[in-house]
Amino acid sequence: MGGCFSGDVRGGKEAVGGGGSGMGRGPAAAGHGGANEAVDHFFQGHGLRGLYTPLELSFSAAKLRNMDALSKSDPMLVIYAKRDGRLEEIGRTEVILNSLEPLWITKAMINYQFEMVQPLVFKVYDIDTKYHNTPVKMLNLAQQDFLGEACCNLSEIVTKFNHSLTLNLRSGSGHALLSTMTVHAEETSSSRMAVEMTFHCQNLENKDTFSLSDPFLRVSRLSENSAAIPICKTEVVMNNLNPVWRPITLTSQQYSSKDNPLLVECFDFDDSGNHELIGSLQTTISQLENLYNSKTGANFYSNKGQKKMKGQLFLNKFHEKVQHTFLDYISSGFELNFMVAVDFTASNGDPRTPQSLHYIDPSGRPNSYQQAILGVSEVLQFYDSDRRFPAWGFGAKIPQGFISHCFNLNATTNDCEVVGVDGIMSAYSSTLYSVALAGPTLFGPVVTKAAEIANHAVQYSNNKYFVLLIITDGVITDVQETKDAIVRASDLPLSILIVGVGNADFTQMRILDADFGKRLESSTGRIATRDIVQFVPVQEVQAGGTVTVVQSLLEELPGQFLEYMRTRDIKPLPPQQASAPAYAAPPPPQL
Repeated sequence: MGGCFSGDVRGGKEAVGGGGSGMGRGPAAAGHGGANEAVDHFFQGHGLRGLYTPLELSFSAAKLRNMDALSKSDPMLVIYAKRDGRLEEIGRTEVILNSLEPLWITKAMINYQFEMVQPLVFKVYDIDTKYHNTPVKMLNLAQQDFLGEACCNLSEIVTKFNHSLTLNLRSGSGHALLSTMTVHAEETSSSRMAVEMTFHCQNLENKDTFSLSDPFLRVSRLSENSAAIPICKTEVVMNNLNPVWRPITLTSQQYSSKDNPLLVECFDFDDSGNHELIGSLQTTISQLENLYNSKTGANFYSNKGQKKMKGQLFLNKFHEKVQHTFLDYISSGFELNFMVAVDFTASNGDPRTPQSLHYIDPSGRPNSYQQAILGVSEVLQFYDSDRRFPAWGFGAKIPQGFISHCFNLNATTNDCEVVGVDGIMSAYSSTLYSVALAGPTLFGPVVTKAAEIANHAVQYSNNKYFVLLIITDGVITDVQETKDAIVRASDLPLSILIVGVGNADFTQMRILDADFGKRLESSTGRIATRDIVQFVPVQEVQAGGTVTVVQSLLEELPGQFLEYMRTRDIKPLPPQQASAPAYAAPPPPQL
C-alpha cells in the first residue's frame, strides 16, 4: 500500500482519478442518443461495429522484478489490443514510484463484443528516474526497463466469476517469471450521477522531524471481500497539518452506490515512495454527505484501526450533479469547429528544395505540415456540419508587399474559410508559391483571431466549440504576447493544438502547455481559467512508439471540451432541440 500514484507529472504529487473520467481511447462512456455522422465515425474509427458492452479494466501486479539498485522499480503498465496481427496501444497507466506490488488507479476502456475474439497484451515497464517528470504519453518505451508481459482474450476475463483474471508475466524471450498481474473488468454504469467534494483536514499528526507532513488522501472502494480498489488520489499539499485539497469528482461508477463502503487514507508523502500512513477511516458517500451537512469532522484511526487519532477529515463542499459525457454533447448537436494556422517563416527552408519542411514531393508523399493537417482535419471534419474551415498563414511576406502574421490561405476571396480537407490542402499548396517565407515566428495574432471567432459565435449559441491547430517549425518570439492571448482565450470555447515539426529545440514551447500543473499567467498577473493548449513535437512522439501524433494531440480535447461545458453548466440539447436545424450565427467581421 506504500506506492505513490504519480500520474503524469511532478514525481507523484499530482492528483489522479478525481476528475470523473478514465483514460480510454475508445468511447469511454457511450451514451450516444441517435443517428449522427460524427458519432458513427467515432465508433467506426475505433473498429466498433454492431452491439457491444463497454467495460472498464483495472490493473494490479505482484512480485515484480526489481530493476533499481538503491530503490524499487517504478512500474507503468501499457495496454494493447491485438487487431489484424498488429498491436494497437489503447492506454497507459500512471507511474507508481518504488513499488513491486502496484495498484494502478488509471483504468482502460474497452468494448466487449461477443462475436469477436479480442486478444489483449499487457506490458510492464520500470520507468527510469530521469523521466519521472515526463508525461506518460510521451515516454519512449525503448528507453525503459522491460519487466514482463502477459496476454489473454477479453472473454477469458468476463467469463470469470468475479471478472478478475490473474496472469503470469513472461520475459521478452518467453520465459515464465514469478511476477503476476491481475485484470479486473467492470461493466460501465449508464448512470451520469457524480459527486463533487472538497476535503480538508485539521490537526494531522506530524510525521516529519525537521518540517511538517506533506499529506495527500487516497480514496478506495471496498469490494465484497473487503479488498480496497483505489479510485482517486488528491494532490500533495506540502508542509501542512491542516491541508485543503482541490475539489475531486467521483462518478457513481467509481463509488458504486452511496452506501458502498469506502476507505479514506491520509499519507505523508515521501520521495522514496515509502509514504507513511497518518491515519485512515471507513465511510460511505452517504456518511460524507452527513459530515458536510452537520459541519462536523470524522476522526482518523491508526493502521490497525484500534487507536483514534486527533486528526479529523472535513468536507467544505458536497455537491451531487449529473455529469454528461462527451458523446452526450456531440450526439445532441454540439460541434467542434476546426481552424488551422501554418508557419511560413524562412527557417522552414526554401520550398523548392527537398530539404525544406514545406517541400511538395512530386511522388505525392506528404510533408510534415501536410501530415499534421490531414491527420487532425480528417478526424475533426466529422464533428463540423458545414465543413468550412478558417485557414491562415503567418510569418510570410504576402503579395501586398508586407510581412503578415495572420493572412488568409484562401487567396481567391476575402473569406478566411476553405471548404473541406481538400480545400485546406489546396490553399496550403497554392500559398507556398504566392508568398515569400520570412519571419519572425509570432503566435499572438492567430490566437487572437481564433479567439475573436469563438467570442463572436458564443454571442449567438453555446453549442459550438473551436479547435485551432498551429503547425510550426520554430520557437516563438512573442512569448508573453502569446501567453496573454491564451489567457484571454481560456474563457472561450476554444482549444489550441500546437504541432512542432523539424529539429528545433521546442523546450520553450512547453511553457504554453499546462501539463505540468501550472496554469499560464498573463503580463497583468491574470491566471488562465483552464488549460486550453496541447503541444506535441512530431519527432519526439514518433520516436516514442505506437501512439500517433494525432492521438497525442487530440487525447486531451474531450476533457477540455467537457471542462468548459461543465464549469458553465451547459447541458446537452434535449432531443427536440437536437433534431432542429442549427442556428447559423452571422459571420464575424473580417480583418
